[in-house]
Order: sequence, then structure tokens, then C-alpha cells
Amino acid sequence: MSSMDELIRGAAEVIQTEELAARLSAGCPLRVKVGFDPTAPDLHLGHTVIINAMRRFQDAGHVAIFLIGDFTGMIGDPTGKN
Repeated sequence: MSSMDELIRGAAEVIQTEELAARLSAGCPLRVKVGFDPTAPDLHLGHTVIINAMRRFQDAGHVAIFLIGDFTGMIGDPTGKN
């Protein structure tokens, strides 16, 4: 399995595969970001999918960045609100 195949395993969609392939072949480490809602009461089993994917990126020499939404924490999750 190629490094690109390993990194995108389980991904529903990769928007710019050509750019990703070019960066991987150039040996440039990627910065991969994921955000979590701080108003949620906890992390659950569903979060392990993305956490494991982030770990695969780290194992491949890339930088994994976990974000906590401070603005979301102040106003709450805006999903479904007007």
C-alpha cells in the first residue's frame, strides 16, 4: 500500500488528490487539522475514527493539530439554529 493510500484509507472524499500526491512525493510534511466542539459533554466511540486517522498521519511524519473551538464554546454549537 502506498503512503497516500495509507493516509486516505477510510476517507469519504479527498478533494485535491493531485496536490496531496505532489506534496507526499516531494517529502513535504503535511499539517493536518481536526476540530472538536468544546460544548459536547464528551468524546465518544465515533471520534476514534478521526483520532486514529490523525495518528496515521503522525506515524507517517506529518503534523497533527487538534483544535478546540473557543468561539463555539462561547455561543454553543450553531448547528440548526438561526
